[in-house]
Amino acid sequence: MLFRFVHERGPLKGQDFWATPGGALEVNETFEQAAVRELREETAIEVSTPGRQVFRREFVLQLPDGEYVAADERYFVIEVTDSSVSRGGWTSLEREVMRDFKWWSVEELERTTDTVWPNELAMLLQSIVSGPKGY
Repeated sequence: MLFRFVHERGPLKGQDFWATPGGALEVNETFEQAAVRELREETAIEVSTPGRQVFRREFVLQLPDGEYVAADERYFVIEVTDSSVSRGGWTSLEREVMRDFKWWSVEELERTTDTVWPNELAMLLQSIVSGPKGY
């Protein structure tokens, strides 16, 4: 599942892209704990474990307020039985910039001309799963 982010103001004005649920680590929180928490906050999907880590990337990221931070992103494959999503836990910034969400198949990710982060997502998922599952 990916969220569509559309920035209409500030330093990221004009950017429009799809990205996975996620966010910053809280104090003394592991990446696994953050994945479970962020999934719950951004989708209301409850899981006890994020599963195995399948990808990691490090880069400099510009935040909506203009600050640059060193990002250390970890990606986990989480299988769910209920694809219902709730926006009830979103912050005001998330409500402003997260315009849509969609469950994607690997084939849809391979065909899209939209910007998707990480840009290796279709290839990564293809190497992990077999068959047309939605993510």
